[in-house]
Parts: sequence; C-alpha cells; structure tokens
Amino acid sequence: MRVKTGVVRRRRHKKVLKLARGFYSGRHKHFRKAKEQLERSLCYAFRDRKQKKRDFRSLWIVRINAACRLHNTSYSKFMHALKSAHIELDRKVLADMAMTDASAFSALLEQVKPHL
Repeated sequence: MRVKTGVVRRRRHKKVLKLARGFYSGRHKHFRKAKEQLERSLCYAFRDRKQKKRDFRSLWIVRINAACRLHNTSYSKFMHALKSAHIELDRKVLADMAMTDASAFSALLEQVKPHL
C-alpha cells in the first residue's frame, strides 16, 4: 500500500513556518532552515525564562543597594536589619520603593536603624 504525504507534509511545514515568522532571511521562508532555527529558538526561550528571574533579582539588588548607599549603609546590612526587625518585604517591592518613593524608603531605613 502506498501512502502519499502531501496534505500531512503541507500541514507540518505550515505549522513550522508559522512559528518561524519574523526570523531573518531564509529562516522564515525555507522549511529546513526554519526548523533548525526554531529548535534553537525554543531552547533559548526555555533557558531565558529562567534567566529572566535571575536578571530581575540582580537588578532589584542593584537598585536597593544604590538607595542604601545614599543613606550611608550597604545592601547586606540593610537586608539583615530588615530580617532582624521582622519586616517581610521582598526585593521587588523594596526596589520599586527605592526608585519611585524615596521618602518611604528613607522612613523604612529609619525604622530599621536600631537593628543596623
């Protein structure tokens, strides 16, 4: 029995080429190149979803540290003082507070000053 793959192949190719939209040069036109690039791209996407969490955490730490340095303390001492004062604010909130609401951040620093 002979099986022709015309319809199945067309569907498979269209699915890959649809995902490859926006790729450069032949990587969005030619099936083989598109498939190779798509495999790489999906690997990068998986990896970078994890990497994004690390990047944002380090950005928040840099922002908190910069705000702490303006008040003559370091990031590590500030975080230790927060833990000692039983203030449970995460780094995302602290970084946002340091960037947008400097007065609230300085008030928080005054609150943990005895624990420094």
